[in-house]
Amino acid sequence: MFEKISKNMKDRMLYLESIDARDRVDGTPRLERLRQIPPETGKFLALLASNCPEGEFVEIGTSAGYSAMWISLACMERNIKLKTFEILEEKIRIARETFEKAGITEYVELIEGDAIDHLDKIKNISFAFLDAEKEIYEKCYELIIPRMVKGGILVADNAVNQYGTLKAMIDKALNDKRVDALIVPIGKGELVCRKI
Repeated sequence: MFEKISKNMKDRMLYLESIDARDRVDGTPRLERLRQIPPETGKFLALLASNCPEGEFVEIGTSAGYSAMWISLACMERNIKLKTFEILEEKIRIARETFEKAGITEYVELIEGDAIDHLDKIKNISFAFLDAEKEIYEKCYELIIPRMVKGGILVADNAVNQYGTLKAMIDKALNDKRVDALIVPIGKGELVCRKI
């Protein structure tokens, strides 16, 4: 899967990585930063997604489309489309540019708007990635898990570096009888839940 990353996608990944690195040190306001996952987390997501059961793939928090590029690798293998949600206009513009330049528009559907307003319409979710404002994680979790197929995977970013903020949601997942869950110490920490 990783050997099939096109030059255009690799170039776009490197471009976004450089912007993200600069944003973290130059004083760019938090909401304007790309705040994307590191490459090793992207590979981890692609591997998980490629091994999920049949169903819908969703991402909450597109930003510039970096993580969607990684997830799209699994979508290409499976000939399915990722539904990714973003609310900020500037990030929507950058993400559209990312998907065009990376050549993945047939594998990614960018939905403008709050995922919370759309998740109740999506059934049979087999893979979900949460990487948005932390205050919506718990609500998204409660909307996704009942709609997830058996064996489906939900991954929530920032489970280690934002543990204090996400503690209630993490504790809920770790004690939820509907899922097997653990925190994987990769990148900024990923809460991984598998629907039972």
